[in-house]
Amino acid sequence: MEKVNIVIAGPRGRMGREAVKLVHETENYHLAAVVDRKNDGGLLSDFDGFLGLDVPVYSNIEECFQKTDANILIDLTTPAVGMFHTKTALTYGVRPVVGTTGFTKEDLKELENLCKEKGLGCVIAPNFAVGAILMMKFAQLAGKYFDDVEIIELHHDQKLDAPSGTAVKTAELIAEVRESKQQGHPQEEEVIPGARGANYDGMHIHSVRLPGLIAHQQVMFGSAGQTLTIRHDSYNRASFMSGVKLAVDTALKVDTLVYGLENIIE
Repeated sequence: MEKVNIVIAGPRGRMGREAVKLVHETENYHLAAVVDRKNDGGLLSDFDGFLGLDVPVYSNIEECFQKTDANILIDLTTPAVGMFHTKTALTYGVRPVVGTTGFTKEDLKELENLCKEKGLGCVIAPNFAVGAILMMKFAQLAGKYFDDVEIIELHHDQKLDAPSGTAVKTAELIAEVRESKQQGHPQEEEVIPGARGANYDGMHIHSVRLPGLIAHQQVMFGSAGQTLTIRHDSYNRASFMSGVKLAVDTALKVDTLVYGLENIIE
């Protein structure tokens, strides 16, 4: 079985550490290098928790691709650098798998065009948990029958973006099948600004940030005399790794941009 040479950007983060473990333990995967702002020119084993992993560390992603025969980039960094890393990977003929959120519609269009130009696959996933993807699919199905819906996403207090990419993607999927409607009383007034959360096509999205949480979301639908709640909970980062592997294997097969694992899961 041919080895897949993988570069991980953001190896010291909670998700990054799980991704390093996934690549290290998967038979046909090979961790070729990592990209990190610290320890440029050193080894991954120089960081705590990576004993025995003598993998080169680069701070400059272009230098990494110039010196490494990489097939895949797994990017688990921040919205501030995710777009740059993704574009750079495609420019160097490397297929990106991206768990960073914050991409705009314009960003996605630019990346889609670059994928077509290069003939490369790219998978961007607001959420790698397979259960979360099913939650979004179920919510889209329910959106055909319930006009009123609110999304509550709950994450750890170190998350940088709000609302989460998963919440936004859920709202987008529901909007595809739901007739646009401004929910609530027409004369509703926020006594404290922001009390009703973000507004997406009339749907409200609420973001909770607390220590002790990992990644959770519930989608609440309501109609006369009934409510329907669809909820998913990730209790640790290992829950995301089956989706990361699915994304890597898919990126190797396709030659276009895939935004969201719901487009992979049948």
